[in-house]
Amino acid sequence: MATMRYAVRCLAVAAMLMTVAKAETYTVGDTDGWSSGVEYTAWVSGKSFKVGDNLVFRYLPNHDVLEVSKADYDSCSPDSPINSDNSGSTTISLKSIGKRYFICGTIGHCDQGMKLAVDTLGSSSSPPPPAATPPPAISPPSPATPPPAASPPPSSPATPPPAATPPSSSTPDTPPTTTPASPPVSSPPPKTSSPNSAPTMSPPAKSPTGSPNTSPGVPPPPVSKVTPTPQPSSGYKISYGASFAFALIILAAI
Repeated sequence: MATMRYAVRCLAVAAMLMTVAKAETYTVGDTDGWSSGVEYTAWVSGKSFKVGDNLVFRYLPNHDVLEVSKADYDSCSPDSPINSDNSGSTTISLKSIGKRYFICGTIGHCDQGMKLAVDTLGSSSSPPPPAATPPPAISPPSPATPPPAASPPPSSPATPPPAATPPSSSTPDTPPTTTPASPPVSSPPPKTSSPNSAPTMSPPAKSPTGSPNTSPGVPPPPVSKVTPTPQPSSGYKISYGASFAFALIILAAI
């Protein structure tokens, strides 16, 4: 750490020495010096004064150099000088940034143009690059920590695919139970008292003679003798009665 501080101080001193080495000395008015009849406003234009530069005034015994305030500079008043010299060769060191004003204290010379305003800038028009700061001491690298072993991803047991559900055995289509149609129950024929004897049809009754419908001269049909049959049962009586009535209707129609 002490070595680093020492290096920084050495760099700062070197920078100061470079600044001093670059300082310039200006002879005011050049070959004309500090005298009347010189336009010092034109002389100072285009010049860049910086801290560390020097101004040299060379003049005759009838002149002097007064450093005054801005107000006295504008009014050419020699009554309250900040500094004065009449040695014939005055050197002014520009040690700080800012404006400084100079006039000749001889009556009337300031009005004739023996006045100078100098604006001092920084140590140089283009400031030197900052002193390079030495890099900090590099500590020995710590042993590289091995990267953590990559843990294998937890292998979850492979989930077996779901067992295929066998298709449910479809119940065979049960044919609809068809109820056999019951045959129509026919009523048994009525029992006759004498099943062995077949009924005989009675012959149609004889039309009465003298009927207005009977054509005259047509003899009536011969009447056959009817053998009496046994008396039918009550069921057959109805059938016989209907047949007999039907026969009568036919005969009547004839």
